[in-house]
Amino acid sequence: MIQRLAVLHTVVFLADMFKELLKENLPNIENFHIVDESIIQELLREGHLTPHIIRRIATQAMLARDAGADLILFTCSSTSPAVDTVRALLDVPILKADDPLAEKAVELGTRIGVVVTAHTTLEPSVSLIKDHAAKLGKQVKVTSKLESQAFQAIISGDREEHDRRVKNAAFQLGESNDVIVLAQASMTHLAGEIKKSVSVPVLASPELCMSALKKLSME
Repeated sequence: MIQRLAVLHTVVFLADMFKELLKENLPNIENFHIVDESIIQELLREGHLTPHIIRRIATQAMLARDAGADLILFTCSSTSPAVDTVRALLDVPILKADDPLAEKAVELGTRIGVVVTAHTTLEPSVSLIKDHAAKLGKQVKVTSKLESQAFQAIISGDREEHDRRVKNAAFQLGESNDVIVLAQASMTHLAGEIKKSVSVPVLASPELCMSALKKLSME
């Protein structure tokens, strides 16, 4: 049973998003949030996870444990591989926000389309889906679309251009896949609109993550 949840972020707006989601879905669970935007900034600059970045992520997790967390949630898709390393270092369970997303995608189909805007998220997201498929003994084909210009648009404050590019990518993937995965929480607000225009399920991590946390809270 979860009594004190630590949520670790690399962008500020995700902290605000998850605070609201936890308030709505798990109001009785105490939670606190740690945000370090410099991690994703360094990762984007380097282009890949470095030992220095992994060490910093591990430090954040250790600080969360020392603060009394009995479960740690990482919300950043790009740092997913580093979380696997950190898991082996702590005696506190760690959940990736994208774990329930990848698991659900594999359950729903074998042809999985993935929309990504940050290049650092592409490989971790695809690998996570394939890892969950392997656990279930399934063969999947993952087709990804990297919309780097959408990422630049949202960074510069042009939400409209970001949304347009993400929706177009999702519509294209919907033509030849069993399920569409919006690989970053920054695209969550588009899931409902995209669902209306495609004939396959559209998945985003926050909602599925809340369901997973509810289940864990009852164990």
